[in-house]
Amino acid sequence: MFRRAGRIRPVAQPVEQSDGGYGMSGTVKGWCPGALTPMPAGDGLILRIRPHVSRLMPDQIRLIADLAMQYGDGAVTLTSRANLQLRAVSAKNLAAVQAALRRQGLIDGDTDLERRRNLLTTPIWRADDDTLPLAGELTRRLRELPVLPAKFGFAIDTGPAAILGAAPADIRIERGPHGLILRADGMARGEYVTAANAITRAIELAHWFAARAGEATRMARLVSAGETPELRADDAPLTVAPLRPGGRYRAVAFGRLNAGTFRDLAAAPVRLTPWRGVLAEGDAALPVHDDLIGDPGDPRLRIAACIGKPRCPSASVGTFALANRLAPHLPAGRTLHVSGCAKGCAHPGPADLTLTGRDGRFDLILNGAPADHPARRGFHPDDLPGILSDLHASQL
Repeated sequence: MFRRAGRIRPVAQPVEQSDGGYGMSGTVKGWCPGALTPMPAGDGLILRIRPHVSRLMPDQIRLIADLAMQYGDGAVTLTSRANLQLRAVSAKNLAAVQAALRRQGLIDGDTDLERRRNLLTTPIWRADDDTLPLAGELTRRLRELPVLPAKFGFAIDTGPAAILGAAPADIRIERGPHGLILRADGMARGEYVTAANAITRAIELAHWFAARAGEATRMARLVSAGETPELRADDAPLTVAPLRPGGRYRAVAFGRLNAGTFRDLAAAPVRLTPWRGVLAEGDAALPVHDDLIGDPGDPRLRIAACIGKPRCPSASVGTFALANRLAPHLPAGRTLHVSGCAKGCAHPGPADLTLTGRDGRFDLILNGAPADHPARRGFHPDDLPGILSDLHASQL
């Protein structure tokens, strides 16, 4: 059932951005927002909520939905680090939102802890595995970490097999054939550790990185530059593919969910995933809604879209409605990025097809990123379904 391998990358799932997620254009590059350190954007403040072990209880779900409706823009955004974001919060309402989050245990004790708690946990953890104890120990020992880059993070991927290989993390604790493995991102193999010493060794590895990083901001970049972490290369992790929509798991279209639909998730605890989805615990049924994708063949799973106009000041075009319109026309197996501008906030890398907004129209980039040279320029949004159909007919 399990494979010993490197990284398995889900198709076209956007990754976390230098500006913090979907459509945060116009913000400070490299800054990760938090609930205590919100980020200004064109429509107000963006607050990132980091649930412990990416798990939300029903009361917490209802609260976040209510805050989005009362103080935000009426929607909740899921990020590729299994966090949530509220946007369009005004400065005058910030204290009220923070106080409500604090009462539900959804906010850190101070900004230093918030910055350090960059921790991703497997959504398939079980009550009897190592995930919760390891996550709890690392959380208690956060102040032992050195100063690290804003996006430097940890993955505790200790379910039946590792599932987070394509998700952003720099230091990984995973399940190997003979026990737990501590692995530096960028290395195929890791060192066997125990539940008793895994966090200590992870903290030591973080200090090793901090002492040698130089200009590198991520572990894999340092490794690719030739630095060898102080770890034994004992074994590769057992791996399984990321979750696919169906059953108790639903992907969220473009990572953005109406607050009312989000509130309907409160029938049972849910776990957030780095593929911008929700996994219901137990036998709870998730609500039926078009934006909760249960079909693994849904073409929207292969589309990235930023927040676009009018919420982003850098965007000259709308994005979400167009992405929905284009989904039925997307050639089979191809990926699409609808970007409000050349910054590429929803997906910085290349896609098979990228549409970049410019002066109210779109440029088309083939096999590239939003800032790359376009194959054709100046499409009106109404022209694009036909363009995609033509590309499909030409077997792009």
